[in-house]
Amino acid sequence: MTELAQQSCEACRADAPRVTKEQMPALSAAVPQWQVIDDHAVLKLQRQFSFNNFVQAMTFSNQVGDLAEQHGHHPAILTEWGKVTVTWWTHKIKGLHNNDFVMAAKTDELAG
Repeated sequence: MTELAQQSCEACRADAPRVTKEQMPALSAAVPQWQVIDDHAVLKLQRQFSFNNFVQAMTFSNQVGDLAEQHGHHPAILTEWGKVTVTWWTHKIKGLHNNDFVMAAKTDELAG
């Protein structure tokens, strides 16, 4: 279990600080399979997970949904045959918060 995966999400406010450029390398290194993407000037964390079929992909999507509900932090989840794309970002601050890296690490643990 990674250190990030052991953390909990904190309630996020509209004035919460975004992850800084200085913090980004260490946080990204903790979830190396995730990519930081720029979606219309909003930084997000994204990773695609592969599965053998649609049923496995849907099961994983539901597990990510349950995880999101437990922590009150919700990603975009795209479920397709044999793959699931999960995208974390903090809507209130229109960017990345430590919570997003915590949830990425927790999502990695679900995937095994």
